This record gives sequence, structure tokens and C-alpha cells, in this order.
Amino acid sequence: MHDRITIPKFVVGELPELKGEGRDLRIDACRGIALWFIFLDHVPDNVGAWLTLRNYGFSDAAEMFMFVSGVTCALAYGRAWRCEGWTGVISRTLRRSWDIYVAFLLLTLACVILVHLAGTGRLADESNTRILLDHPGATLARAAILQYRPVNTDVLAVFVLLHLLFAPLLWLLLRAPNATLAASLALYLLVHAFGWTFPAWPNGHWAFNPLAWQLLFVLGAWWMIEGKSPRSWVTSRTTLMLAVLYLLLTLVIALSWRIRPLEALIPEALAKLIYPLDKSNLDPLRLLHFLALAVLASWLVPRKWRGLATPVMRDAILCGQNSLPIYCLGVLLTFASYAALLSISDGLAMQVALSLTGIAAMIGTATLLSSISIKPRQRSQQ
Repeated sequence: MHDRITIPKFVVGELPELKGEGRDLRIDACRGIALWFIFLDHVPDNVGAWLTLRNYGFSDAAEMFMFVSGVTCALAYGRAWRCEGWTGVISRTLRRSWDIYVAFLLLTLACVILVHLAGTGRLADESNTRILLDHPGATLARAAILQYRPVNTDVLAVFVLLHLLFAPLLWLLLRAPNATLAASLALYLLVHAFGWTFPAWPNGHWAFNPLAWQLLFVLGAWWMIEGKSPRSWVTSRTTLMLAVLYLLLTLVIALSWRIRPLEALIPEALAKLIYPLDKSNLDPLRLLHFLALAVLASWLVPRKWRGLATPVMRDAILCGQNSLPIYCLGVLLTFASYAALLSISDGLAMQVALSLTGIAAMIGTATLLSSISIKPRQRSQQ
């Protein structure tokens, strides 16, 4: 007997179905832009980072990337459930988790090879690859169980765990979406109350604590399954006004950390209370900032926004549709760019050139990957 029939009939209509309206390109565009921003932000002292969200508020592209990943998982695995049942969902989540795990291990090896070839001791220290160069056996063993991660690769380890657990998460979201979201929020609050985290090596630190960042991922999946009921208050003018006010406040505070004349505008007690924001455990102020951005984006970017047809957005969509390889490429480009800044020049012209070259390489690779994936489908239809 097919395992889908164990689901109550009313649940079927709650799963997102995009066949009638076509693919929501805003999702791919957001993920692609997030990939660009992550690359620009990860190159130390890069002028290109002023084009990203990081300098203008409390959150950055990481929150957007995590939330959108939850959205896409609900869409992809929800479609698998409709077509193949729970067997299909479980097999697909395991396969995707394995793909990400293999990509993480290969990226770890590629990073240490690149650092070794660059021959820059500072790059080895700041990329957390020095220990892998000095103790390869023990470090690779720790990497295999996700306890060791070079800089900028933590998010892949988090996604291995989230995809691995998505089948039971989807099962819970279909039966009790609000209770599941509440449980996710409770876990997030317990992390902040008791400092819960997963083991890590060698310093015990996760750049993205999975127990905290799971909230954004679950929130994205919940929104796709249960999004109809909260959309009325998300799109209300009162919510929009509160979101804009918070974004303006955080804009001034964030700029005051980098522009000295603005420091006088922020009370010292408030500045000490806020800074530094805990990115590792998804500081509540970061979470609130992302939610405010999401409310504003829902007003400014409708589903059929004409801007999605512009060349820049088309490039972002291509990158978003090939997120795993493009993310891995972005990490390698970050290492290569930093090596160039250290060994050749760290001047403004070099920073601009490396930023533009990196984005162009990501777009070119995404275009190539998309063309390769389209051609086999075209041949099979002939």
C-alpha cells in the first residue's frame, strides 16, 4: 500500500504546488544574490563588501541563504512526497545529504591544496587549514564526522544535518505546522539560555551552530506549508511600518560601527548592549533584522516583478539554481582572492578586480552547468 495514504486528505492541499503559476524565480534570485554577497563578504578587507547587506544592518546574506534553503526544501521534497510518497522523500533527502557531505569533504581537500600552493602562512592560519597541513590524518578523521571545518565551509556541514533530518521534519510540518515551528523556536531559545551546541574540533566552535540556525531553515519550510494564514499580517501596513523603522534604526547603528562621526548618535549603554552580535548562535537582533528585511522584500518584489527579467537578475537566478557547486566555487575564490591580496597587492584596484572576477566566474560556471543540464533533457525529448 502506498505510504502517502497515511496522510489526512486535507494536508494535500497545504503542500505548495507551483505547476499552475510556474517556478517562483524570486527564490532562485535571492539564493543567487546571497551567494554573491557571501563571496564578497568572505574576502577580508574587501571593498566589495560595501555592496552587501553586512554593513547596513545586523544580519547578512547567511540568514537569507538559510531561510531560502528551507523554502526550496519544502518545495522540492513536498513535490517528491506528492509523486513518490515518503519512500521518495527519504531517499531524496538521504541522497542530497550525501551529495552535500561529499562536496564538503572535497572542498576541504581543495582548500588545503590551494593554501599549500599559495605558500602563505597567514592564509593557512586565518583559514583554519594550518592544523590540516600539520596533522592531516587526525584532522581529516575529524572532518569526516563534521567536527573539523575550514573557514567558510561550516554552512555545508549544517546543511548535511538539516537535509538528513528533513523527512521527519516534513512529516511534523504536515501534521502540526505551528507546533513544529514552536518546538524549533523553543530549541533556539534553549540554545541561548544554556549554550547548547554540537561538538567541534579543535576549538569547540561552530561558526553556524546547527541547533540555533535550524530556526531559519524550519521557518522557511513552515512558510511554504503554512504561509497562507500569516500572510495577512506580514503584508499589513502596520507590520511594514514597524519593519522599516527597525531597519532604519539598525542602519544607523551598523554604520556607527564603521563611521566615527555617527558614534555620537548611539548611546554608549545601547552600543555595549548590542555589540558584538552573536552570529554563531543567530543573535535575536540578527533574526529580527532578517525578518524585517523579508517583510520589506515582500512589498517591494512581487512574484511577477519585471526586474527578474534583467540580465543581472537572470545571472543571479542561474547561480541560485546551481547553489551547491557555486557555493563551493565561491569558497575557493575567496581563498584565491585573499592569497592574491596578501602576495600581490591589497590596493583598491586589486580588490575591485578580484570582486568582479569572482562574480563573473560564478556566473560563467552557473551558465555552463545550466547548459549542460538542459542539453540531456532536450535530447531525451527528441
